[in-house]
Amino acid sequence: MDSISVNKFRDNLKTFVEQVANNHLPLKVTRRSGEDFIVVSAEDWERDQETLYVLQNNNLLQQITDSLHTHKQGTGYIATAVEVDEITGI
Repeated sequence: MDSISVNKFRDNLKTFVEQVANNHLPLKVTRRSGEDFIVVSAEDWERDQETLYVLQNNNLLQQITDSLHTHKQGTGYIATAVEVDEITGI
């Protein structure tokens, strides 16, 4: 992760915001007071929040584990073509 001073961030705000949003890479902004902060795109923040939700949800993790197990055994649910089309929006 790149790191810049708050002064440089302020002076080039538009450029850095576009860079974070387009490249999907967070940017650490350092302050003289020592209180740094991170700039991330809304899309990346939402993705990270979803990941944290899944990782903190034991029931959902168990469902994923069970699904992976049945998939590897070839005993899992096989969706119909209509169901696949509905899911993928085709």
